[in-house]
Amino acid sequence: MVLQAAEILLYPTAIGSEPQDERLDPRDHWQRVMQGHATANLVPLISSNRIGKEIIQTQHGKSAIRFYGNSFIAGPTGEIVAAADDKEEAILVAEFDPDNIKSKRHS
Repeated sequence: MVLQAAEILLYPTAIGSEPQDERLDPRDHWQRVMQGHATANLVPLISSNRIGKEIIQTQHGKSAIRFYGNSFIAGPTGEIVAAADDKEEAILVAEFDPDNIKSKRHS
């Protein structure tokens, strides 16, 4: 994406617990992967994620998925600069200097 002039990466998601087992929670893995995308491309990244619980009907009965929120903004080296929690919706804001980022990318 950066090779095609992207200045920021946006990842809207709806990730949560696995319907077959609510105890499975890949949140930390998901966040590290997103931070890796920012770092690999030296570009800020916004990852928004759904929050709350949804009951779904399957062929075996009802199941639930808990979307774990935790939306975040990562800087161009993967550092978390703003983050939401898993309790309530939030609006996240961060500022970046595009010239500074370009300078780092070209050094």
